[in-house]
Amino acid sequence: MSQNDWKNFLATRNLAPDGETFGDMTGDLKAAHDGTVVAPLTDYAVIRASGEDAASFLHNLLSNDIQNLPPDGVRFAGLCTPKGRLLATFHIWRDGSDLLLALSADIQAAIMKKLSMYILRSKVTLADADVVLIGLTGTEATAVAQKAAGAAPSVMQTANVAGGQILTLGGSRYLLALSQEAAIEAWPKLAALARPVGTAAWRWIEITAGQPRVVAATQEAFVPQMMNMEVPAVGGVTFNKGCYPGQEIVARTQYLGKVKRRMYRANMESMLPPGTDVFTPESGDQHCGALVTVAPSPGGGYECLVVVQSSGAEAGEIHVGKPGGLPRLTLAQLPYAID
Repeated sequence: MSQNDWKNFLATRNLAPDGETFGDMTGDLKAAHDGTVVAPLTDYAVIRASGEDAASFLHNLLSNDIQNLPPDGVRFAGLCTPKGRLLATFHIWRDGSDLLLALSADIQAAIMKKLSMYILRSKVTLADADVVLIGLTGTEATAVAQKAAGAAPSVMQTANVAGGQILTLGGSRYLLALSQEAAIEAWPKLAALARPVGTAAWRWIEITAGQPRVVAATQEAFVPQMMNMEVPAVGGVTFNKGCYPGQEIVARTQYLGKVKRRMYRANMESMLPPGTDVFTPESGDQHCGALVTVAPSPGGGYECLVVVQSSGAEAGEIHVGKPGGLPRLTLAQLPYAID
């Protein structure tokens, strides 16, 4: 089966070419807010790491403990530069003796190349995994997972299902990682039990969960703590493992001073892309953060995750794009505490 069969199949179900919606954005967002939805995550991709050194190889490069990942476990982790700046974020789980890494599709090729530079003599092979991802969440998501997939594992755990696996990410968010054939077969049953929505609605769901994601426009913009990755609810950093690129900076940030920039949830009136700089009055002409993730909001306008200087956020005046400019952000509640 070719790489495009899944997308061609979804096109016959009226998914827009950009994957953002099935044709009714307002309905997608309302369902994401009030009901149960299923989303083909066409803006994600998966890397497969194979070989007897795969776990130790990734453990030595990423911000979380991969060596001790249980057979049914899920980890969230980051890949940093030597200066501690994030190049990518991943959800990672085991597929038999292999490891699978889900990341933003727009950086997959570059990250595979970057990781390959570290292989040297390690017995590891990296490849584009022939795996598609489907998100499921909402009020009846657990029941749908049980009925359609046959399993609903505990938080940050996996279970085997027909043609792949199902992961539980927390906050009633499930991730189906399936072969293209299995995804095409499973879709009608999922779509009968939950409303199909596009990637825009899923980004809004990630925003409400406070789930960070590095994309091409935000590579090397943030250290992990700026994206709340050390907060237990996000769980993307461990401080009791060996060295990895950027580890010294990440540890110093944690132990030798308060994190000055944090990731917040916010509302804004107009759409601007991830990576757009933000400003506060105290930062003057110097930006003090950037947009992380942006999505249309069920309540109108747009919502975002934004990294910004905490003192500026507390003052309540955050401008996007230029000092004193519009849109101006209005902070909203994250589902976890960051202090």
